[in-house]
Amino acid sequence: MADLKDNINDASIARLAAAVSRVHPAFPAAGFAAAAATGLAPLALKQRVSVVAGALAAHLPQPFPQAGRVLRETVAATPLDMWSAWPATEYVAVHGLGHPDDALDTLSALTSHATAEFAIRPYLAAHPEHTLRRLHVWAEDPDQHLRRLASEGSRPRLPWASRVPLLADPQVTIPLLDRLHDDPEPYVRRSVANHLNDITKDHPDTALATARRWAATGGGAAWVVRHALRSLVKQGHPEALELLGYDHGADVAVTGLTVTPGTLPIGGQVTIAFTLTAGAGARAAVDYVVHHAGARGPRAPKVFKLTTADLAPGVPREITRRHTFQHVSVRRLHPGPHRIDIQVNGRVLAGASITLLDGE
Repeated sequence: MADLKDNINDASIARLAAAVSRVHPAFPAAGFAAAAATGLAPLALKQRVSVVAGALAAHLPQPFPQAGRVLRETVAATPLDMWSAWPATEYVAVHGLGHPDDALDTLSALTSHATAEFAIRPYLAAHPEHTLRRLHVWAEDPDQHLRRLASEGSRPRLPWASRVPLLADPQVTIPLLDRLHDDPEPYVRRSVANHLNDITKDHPDTALATARRWAATGGGAAWVVRHALRSLVKQGHPEALELLGYDHGADVAVTGLTVTPGTLPIGGQVTIAFTLTAGAGARAAVDYVVHHAGARGPRAPKVFKLTTADLAPGVPREITRRHTFQHVSVRRLHPGPHRIDIQVNGRVLAGASITLLDGE
């Protein structure tokens, strides 16, 4: 599988150069392309984006308001894919801060081609009130990309993005989310759910109060609430579970748990099997929790979603899941004992241990 960074390449640079040249014939396309492509090979994705953005800064007309106008006219005339347009948003993030109105106008034009969620962060830091006013305008815009940007760009824990101290206070962005939680577009609602999930990690009580308000409205908010509370559900938070219709203390039992094989190499797979039975009818959120061995002792447990089930009284439900123990980009595995627990409605009801061996 190709690495994402390889999408920032000679072809993506050429597409951007050609698009700018169509609206601004004086743009030195060949010089820009040569500068943008120089030294890309060893660089990571965001480093490549920065190099191309720097080449834009060296070749677009100046001052920034003129460059911003050229970029707006470019995307109005020629649709760009994400890989061609992303460096343009990065250029605005770095070089437009002295001209917030022109910069925000430019980001609003670019975001439907390559999301400006990263590029908006410096403006929230440097021009907070000005930028928040613009986000509220975008939250009412007919363009779903702008509505999503209002939520996604202001997420307190947006992955890959710089942290903005202003956004640590959830009251700054909840009024935005209130406008968007029942948006007609799933694309926007997913961002709202992820934003509220961010808030649950630092301000769970505020997030739960907001979720309760939204849940009472019905419509598309029901999915948003369920997705937004996923981290609290995995933690077994009783109030989050109750809001979603799960009883933390439900009479549910796990029996016959097996995790096989009991010993396997890194890269191997286990089969988790057990029986779930409720003494009375119950709605069950079923997860399994893996306690990984670390280089210096056990790591924090990782919760994996297994299933949800409506259990009839006394009727057993057989559940099976396979889990592969393999390295991923954010977690390298280590040999040693690993424990797998079965968690139902936030309570651990059974567990078993396996041994992971070095080598794949």
